[in-house]
Amino acid sequence: MAPTDETGQATRHASTTGTTPPAPPPPRDAAGPGARMPRWLPRAMVLALALIAVFQLGSWAFHQLTGLLINILIAFFLALAIEPAVSWMAARGVRRGLATFVVFLVVLIAAAGFVTLLGSMLAGQIVKMVEDFPEYLDSVINWVNGHFHTELRRVDIQEGLLRSDWLRNYVQNSATGVLDVSAQVLGGLFQLLTILLFSFYFAADGPRLRRALCSVLPPARQAEVLRAWEIAVDKTGGYLYSRGLMALVSGIAHYILLEFLEVPYAPALAVWVGLVSQFIPTIGTYLAGALPMLIAFTVNPWYALWVLVFVVIYQQFENYVLQPKLTSKTVDIHPAVAFGSVVAGTALLGAVGALIAIPAIATLQAFLGAYVKRYDVTDDPRVHGRRSRRPVGSREPTRLRKLWAKRPEPEGPGGPGTGREGRS
Repeated sequence: MAPTDETGQATRHASTTGTTPPAPPPPRDAAGPGARMPRWLPRAMVLALALIAVFQLGSWAFHQLTGLLINILIAFFLALAIEPAVSWMAARGVRRGLATFVVFLVVLIAAAGFVTLLGSMLAGQIVKMVEDFPEYLDSVINWVNGHFHTELRRVDIQEGLLRSDWLRNYVQNSATGVLDVSAQVLGGLFQLLTILLFSFYFAADGPRLRRALCSVLPPARQAEVLRAWEIAVDKTGGYLYSRGLMALVSGIAHYILLEFLEVPYAPALAVWVGLVSQFIPTIGTYLAGALPMLIAFTVNPWYALWVLVFVVIYQQFENYVLQPKLTSKTVDIHPAVAFGSVVAGTALLGAVGALIAIPAIATLQAFLGAYVKRYDVTDDPRVHGRRSRRPVGSREPTRLRKLWAKRPEPEGPGGPGTGREGRS
């Protein structure tokens, strides 16, 4: 077999020098049995495993501490709500810790008195309902016997209920669930104590907390943080105070109506309407009015209609007269935005999110409004919701009419320039 030119040149070169030429180095990307692992690969694998472990540990810790974080969030907003009162007392020479203690004491006394009054009132109403239950049952039985020609008796219904398996199972489940209820009550008390403790520290050490936060930020960021804190205090406190006042007005108004119609349980229903209608925006009034309508219907069906009419009229009065005056300087947000924020807060944090959603959105809206540049709106009818009388593109027909009016007159029978006379 004849050698190639390259092998021949290599042979001649080797014969002249007396040594063999060195072999070319293998390419770096060549993978063979003797290839070595890149130096960066072990470090990358260790780093990836460490990141995964840290993520898993953080996720586990977050799920374990979710309850504590929610309690701290509630305590923070509660501290923001009482911040104006504490600052007002501290500005007049009262120590901030003592001022916070006094405010908390007043709030706790008011809450305890309200709960005691409401509890005693509800207990009395429940006792009255239990005592009047046989009369309600007799009226229902008489109505059924009169319309459906039956022969029902209250004694037979009572014996059937007492001998039913449903009642026996319910009593057994209630007896076994006493420990669970006790554990839930103790857990709720511990959660309340945690919230009060954190909110007391947040309110009493508010300036120290702000200084500690601003000490790790540059001066420009410090001004923004302090401004956001001030806006949050104003919006949260204003929201709670305005809602509490509107709940009082709503409760008094509905109490007067229910007492006038002689609807039973009027005080409890008025408290229910006042709280639910104000802390559930947009649909709270109608949702709260459903229960008084149901109770009024048992007295007289026309009373339920009167309650519905009053609820609708009062909702309009609250939306257009009362609420703008009370919330114009505190929490002025659109009802649709308020309702959407409550839905989103409920989906994220449940009942807690529903309570803090509106002040949080109001704070964000006020904070962004200070940094968003606004321009003058053009004076266009479409901005005010009106359409222009002249349709779009009407300039071209007007221009054509003007050209048509300036056209030269055609020659008629009487000669040039007599087109109109000829036509006439």
